[in-house]
Amino acid sequence: MMRLFTGLELPPDIALDLNFMQGGIMGARWIDRESFHITLRFIGDIDDAAGRDVADALNDADHRPFTLSIKGIDVFGGNKPHAIIARIEENSDLSRLQAAQERICQSVGLEPEGRKFIPHITLARLREADPRALCSFIESHALYRSRPFIVDHFVLFSAKPLRGGGPYTVEGAYGRSSAYA
Repeated sequence: MMRLFTGLELPPDIALDLNFMQGGIMGARWIDRESFHITLRFIGDIDDAAGRDVADALNDADHRPFTLSIKGIDVFGGNKPHAIIARIEENSDLSRLQAAQERICQSVGLEPEGRKFIPHITLARLREADPRALCSFIESHALYRSRPFIVDHFVLFSAKPLRGGGPYTVEGAYGRSSAYA
């Protein structure tokens, strides 16, 4: 049994920028810089044979390089925030890539993803975080914007079965295999 998802890795300098922001909120469990990513399609806990089918099918994903950037820091959870996130600037190429992966996953028999795709990077998970510190953190980083970066490949990640969480392992890379420009 393996837990899989597809996603985008971040350039090291942008991951470092995000890492430098972390801290100052009691009740926040900060994500390690090495685990920062943008999830494209959560696949879930599947057996090894289904995992191989997904990995093989992802070779058919039509992926041309495009540019992304991070635009702002926010929270998920509304009045009961459960995560601090970095938002990804709206991008039609990213939406097309995610939709293609959704079609591929369904073509190998996976159920449709039930959640709306909201591209983001999770910076921290929250449990009873101090509301004032959280508000101050968001206000001080809300206007953050990364440099544009090129997305020339995506990866198939594995996580700890039945639980998730990092460290994540790259099971396969698709598209141009070189590092980010």
